[in-house]
Amino acid sequence: MTATSEPRLKITYATLRNDNEQLHAQYDAGLLIARGELGGTHGVFINGEWRPAQETFDKISPVDGSLVGHFARGTRKDAKDAIAAARAAAPDWARTPWSERIVIMRRMADLISERQMELGALMAIEVGKNRLESLGDVEETADLIRYYCDQFQANDGFDHAMGNLGDPTVHTRSVLKPHGVWAIISPFNFPMALSGGPSGGALVAGNTVVYKPSSDAPLCGVKLTEIADMAGLPRGVFNMVSGPGATVGAELQENEGIDGMLFTGSYEVGFKQVFKGFSKVFPKPVVVEMGGKNPAIVSAKADLEEAAEGIVRSAFGYGGQKCSACSRVYVEAPVYLALLEQLAAKVKAIAVGDPTTRKNWMGPLVNAKALAKYEAAIADAKRDGRIVFGGERLSGPAFPSDLYVAPTIVADLPPDHRIWTEELFVPLVAVASVASLDEAFERANDTIYGLTAGFFSEDPEEVERFKEASQAGVIYINRRAGATTGAWPGIQPFGGWKGSGTSGKASGGLYYVQQFMREQSQTLVD
Repeated sequence: MTATSEPRLKITYATLRNDNEQLHAQYDAGLLIARGELGGTHGVFINGEWRPAQETFDKISPVDGSLVGHFARGTRKDAKDAIAAARAAAPDWARTPWSERIVIMRRMADLISERQMELGALMAIEVGKNRLESLGDVEETADLIRYYCDQFQANDGFDHAMGNLGDPTVHTRSVLKPHGVWAIISPFNFPMALSGGPSGGALVAGNTVVYKPSSDAPLCGVKLTEIADMAGLPRGVFNMVSGPGATVGAELQENEGIDGMLFTGSYEVGFKQVFKGFSKVFPKPVVVEMGGKNPAIVSAKADLEEAAEGIVRSAFGYGGQKCSACSRVYVEAPVYLALLEQLAAKVKAIAVGDPTTRKNWMGPLVNAKALAKYEAAIADAKRDGRIVFGGERLSGPAFPSDLYVAPTIVADLPPDHRIWTEELFVPLVAVASVASLDEAFERANDTIYGLTAGFFSEDPEEVERFKEASQAGVIYINRRAGATTGAWPGIQPFGGWKGSGTSGKASGGLYYVQQFMREQSQTLVD
């Protein structure tokens, strides 16, 4: 179902504009559809069928405390059954010609795009992401799937002839083949893109999937599953089991029927639990995409208004609840106070409130755990530094739940303070003055993470120094649209170094889909 028969707009994070009247009219129509879909009871999807939930949990909207729905609290048996269904379906799906697989997957992408307004509205209600960013998330999902289809087609299914040392009787081919069954465990903050993207990559490559959505975003998981089924994926190829990590997640990690795993989440869980604990019998592929403590560096030769705009967009987009959020800023001393002044002015102008409302740019935090992190960080910042702006919970008629907080700028913290090192996932950015760019580069790299980084300077030589020095998988230079955020499939491949990612390959990039396959060398002698 689509919200309107009007032509669909092409939406990306870089092209979203709040003054687009057509977009908002279509979104409002989608919002009406979305509100009518709340409050239902949803099961798990195994072997092409919805299995009624034996036990459920309630998902409450962070926007206003209303009920999103009742969702299956999946069990280990549910996960085992899903794995068994995926294993049974894997051989036929792998044998399906890649040209036929991409037809189905492109249909899935088109169905996502056709329902973008409804899905974007549901996402805003479920996780508190504003209407523009929610729509970007939905369309990114579709474009990730399309991009992986395009990559498969451009590489002829990754089946290539090799050399023969001049012997015409020898014929060797390098063929990439699917592993079998992949587990995909997704986060709440990009509940469509970081579910449909990796699932799409695995499926295009010929694997079957068992998918566990975040318990903070189960309705997005249900909708993605419905669309996968509508697209025509055969029974057992795509399975979804919602529920706790302690049961569903643990079974996916421990069950030897899983041939590969992709997890997106925190460093603590991703590296210390999933990466270290997945393969028991023999090595299997495990792709762990983790967080960031992303710095922006501002040179004395920067356009300060441009820098301030880019930092604010990246620090406070979706309330800082992004792995790519800008949480650290290092500013050369001559322009430090001027930049702080510009940052404060822009942050004061941020409209906070119900994210389904057009005027509001920042919504609530996703849950009480996030609120506790914010309040603890504020207490530490007040004790050990200075609050330049924000630092409080917001209450009153404009804030229909207790999860709304002020976007916050912090200064004068000691260089070894935890706010400089810990990924907080809240709308808080710390700013420091530095004596030189060399000091800024050193401090920016002094972290276990290496996801994104930004730099602002009008000096080409300084720009080249930053490119050489940065230890991040994604870097942005003089980017008003976001100092450290805003990747798009086929435009900015997105992946981290060091403690931000295990594979060194970036989603939406040239080498991502190959992670779901393994190479076989085939030699035939006449």
